[in-house]
Amino acid sequence: MAHQHDSTPEQNPTPMTTDTQDLTTADLAAALRAQAAGYLTNEAAAELLIEQGRWLARRDFRAFIDYADGPDVTGGDQPLARVRWAEAVAALNAGELSRASGAAERTLRIAASLGGGVPADLREALPGLGRAHAGYVVRAITHATGG
Repeated sequence: MAHQHDSTPEQNPTPMTTDTQDLTTADLAAALRAQAAGYLTNEAAAELLIEQGRWLARRDFRAFIDYADGPDVTGGDQPLARVRWAEAVAALNAGELSRASGAAERTLRIAASLGGGVPADLREALPGLGRAHAGYVVRAITHATGG
């Protein structure tokens, strides 16, 4: 069952590593889904990031993803991963992730708002998304509302 209020990494610390460079995008996506499971906005953010498709493949972005695969940490066999949203957006703002398209940057900002509570200016983020990215965002927001 999904929760109305989502847990943030600061509220639910789990010892993890940032070594995600050797993971396939599919494995990383599965771990993000597993960590977000049961929290609508976290699920929406993870799916938005996964559906957008480019961020998870980027080595520079993966530096902002924590990952765990040991049963002593995960509580089972499913690896877990979470994005450090505030740090990722700070890097984006500092130009450290600036090679992304405008639509990809906007999508990341919206995902960070959903998954980490990082403020996003929708007036700035929505124009220029393009049809594909706008579709990803609409699906994410629909999911986050329980729809």
